[in-house]
Amino acid sequence: MDKDRIKGSAKQVKGSVKEAVGKVTGDTRTQTEGAAEKAAGKAQSTVGGVKDSVREKLGK
Repeated sequence: MDKDRIKGSAKQVKGSVKEAVGKVTGDTRTQTEGAAEKAAGKAQSTVGGVKDSVREKLGK
């Protein structure tokens, strides 16, 4: 498993928590930051998945 997938998944979780805290506290800035971090984590995880697929196809 590519390290980008692991880091991306962790970033998604952190963003989800931050977004939830923002919703509960009514802090729209924290909520927005959490959503952005979650999206960035998803993108990073996707990049890691592509890297894994390429490695599999190349047989490495």
